[in-house]
Amino acid sequence: MLDEIDSRLLAALQRDAHLTSQELGEALNLSPSQAGRRRQRLEAEGLIQGYAARLDPLKVGLSVQAFVQVQMVRHGAETTAAFSRLVATQPEITSAWTLTGEADYLLRVYCEDLASLNRLIHQVLLAHPAVARVQSQIVMDQFKPDAPLPT
Repeated sequence: MLDEIDSRLLAALQRDAHLTSQELGEALNLSPSQAGRRRQRLEAEGLIQGYAARLDPLKVGLSVQAFVQVQMVRHGAETTAAFSRLVATQPEITSAWTLTGEADYLLRVYCEDLASLNRLIHQVLLAHPAVARVQSQIVMDQFKPDAPLPT
C-alpha cells in the first residue's frame, strides 16, 4: 500500500517528472537517497509506468481532436483482436477504451485536419468488416487539460 510520502512523491512527479532525487528529498523531507529509493520502488512495482513529454498538438500540426465511438456488428475474441491490431497501427488514435452501453469502443484521435479525420473514419474504421457504426465528436476546446491522477 501507498503511504502518505509515496502519495506526495507521486503527486510531485506527475507535476514535474524531471525532479531529481535531491529535489524530491527536499519536497518530502527525506534524504536524496531515500527519495531515490522510493522512486525506484514505485517504478519497480509498476505504479510509475514511465515518463513522457506532453506536446502541444497545434504546434506539431494536429489541429483536430476528436472522440470516436465505434459500434461493432459482431463480437468475439478474433474480432476484438483484429480491431485492437487495427487501432494499434493508427498513430492518429492516441488512446482507446472498451465501453459498456451502446458503443463498444471510444477512441481519442488527433488529426492534421478534417480531411484526415474523414479518411480515418471512412477508409480505416468503417472499412473494418466488423464495424457497424462510427460516431465522432470533434473537440471545439479543451478547457481543462489532461490532469494528473489523484493520489
